[in-house]
Amino acid sequence: MKEKQIAVLGGGSWGTTIAALMTRNAQVSLWARSDETVNEINTKNSNSKYLKEIELPPSLKATNNIAHAVETADLVVMAIPSQNFRDVLTQAKPKVPLNTPIISLTKGLELESLQRMTEIIAEVMPNHAAGVLTGPNLALEIMEGRAAASVIAMKNSTLVKSMQPLFNNGLYRVYTNLDVVGCELGGVLKNIIAIAVGMGDELGAGDNTRASLITRGLAEITRLGVAMGGEPATFSGLAGIGDLIATCTSPQSRNRHVGIELAKGKTMEEIIGNMYMVAEGVQSAPAVKALAEQYQIEMPLVDDVYRVLTGETSARGIYKGLLRVQAGAESEPG
Repeated sequence: MKEKQIAVLGGGSWGTTIAALMTRNAQVSLWARSDETVNEINTKNSNSKYLKEIELPPSLKATNNIAHAVETADLVVMAIPSQNFRDVLTQAKPKVPLNTPIISLTKGLELESLQRMTEIIAEVMPNHAAGVLTGPNLALEIMEGRAAASVIAMKNSTLVKSMQPLFNNGLYRVYTNLDVVGCELGGVLKNIIAIAVGMGDELGAGDNTRASLITRGLAEITRLGVAMGGEPATFSGLAGIGDLIATCTSPQSRNRHVGIELAKGKTMEEIIGNMYMVAEGVQSAPAVKALAEQYQIEMPLVDDVYRVLTGETSARGIYKGLLRVQAGAESEPG
């Protein structure tokens, strides 16, 4: 049987990790913009900018020619930040073989259109099945060989089961799901809650506050997710609470880091200027707020994070406000 050909587009931490994992099951070509990244992967079997001293499989080959990466691909995996996703997909489109499935690793929304990445795939490349791989995915831990689990979601049950073995790798286990909307939104929305948790952690709010924010955050995520067509059970699984816990508690979380830095009084310009990886919660917060208004869903945590991100108030001001808010019924909005 011919070995599967996989193209992974995006040479950041998660794209490189997935590409490395998939070399056990297929022949993988990793596309990255940076000549430096491509050369390092091909000559030193490493990507030190994103994955420190982790050794990559010698069989993993990188290229900065997107056509070469995708032209023989049986599967295209998109590890591109949300605001660049459409552009990169459009570049790749002329050379992607007909009917090749496209899987998104991106946990964000396109700001201008408010679209999820699978919606962009359906719009740009309508003849290609679209899916998402999501869950508690801290790249460095996985590359260090620690056990982890994710979910791959596609609408076609036969197709998603055929994709599953390509991603499974030892201690990295991948489950299937048919709820593309719920899985994708879980990955998007948890980033904003992680910013709130990071602010609280820096302000010394404590474990009880962190647990409360995570729990109330999950309620907000579920309300909007279900309103947009997601299944309630999805938000109790790896794509929902699993991803939310990891992102809200790990020192490796970029979005939690943003919250910490905001609580120190730094501006968004300062924070972003010192980061070389994208914190999708910052990019997606305006889109999530707009969707909440469109679907008439109350999301007070998202509103508070948005106000801090835009400079309307401070992290400390938000937490003072939380103490003054009167609690209602737990199952009701607010």
